[in-house]
Amino acid sequence: MTSVRPQRYWHRFIADDGTWRKGSSEREYRPIPQDLAVFRSGLGREAGAVPKFWPYYTTAVTDDDAYRDRLPDELLAEHAALALFGRHQQSKDTPMHRPGVGLGAAWLVLRRRTDKFSADALDRKLTVAAASTSVPVLRTRLRGLIDQLRTVDQPLDYDRLLHDLRDWADPSRRDAVRQRWALGYRIWSTEPATEPEN
Repeated sequence: MTSVRPQRYWHRFIADDGTWRKGSSEREYRPIPQDLAVFRSGLGREAGAVPKFWPYYTTAVTDDDAYRDRLPDELLAEHAALALFGRHQQSKDTPMHRPGVGLGAAWLVLRRRTDKFSADALDRKLTVAAASTSVPVLRTRLRGLIDQLRTVDQPLDYDRLLHDLRDWADPSRRDAVRQRWALGYRIWSTEPATEPEN
């Protein structure tokens, strides 16, 4: 059975190269401000708790999950990723989703581009997020990270962030997420990591 990648909200507007999609008239598609406002209303709220949010979910829910009134980890992660994307993309002219740019790499770009925050403070902030022991705590800390990435218009791969959030729900997979962030943030290169990671 072939797995089909769901078309998440950001895929509708942002191409695989991180640029705005264009229509037949070469007009750029942009996220709808009202949609982004709906997403921001989900910050700090649980998945399914905001009815206006429901049409934007793309994660499949099995009959078993529905019967047991259980939201799958991927849907919980999609909710958080959409809420964070709504915050990140708010009032930005450039796409804030860029495939291949993980959280560690995006944070490294922030560290290199800003003089508003000390390197030590940025190191601590990412370390505190990585030390989160639950998904709700991680979501709260990610909101602060996104606010700081906004200051330098640094995009992030929201598909990857969604998968990181999904994996965080399983304690046996958390260390793998931490390792991905560490590799993106600590593998120092001569150029900022603005291109997709290999």
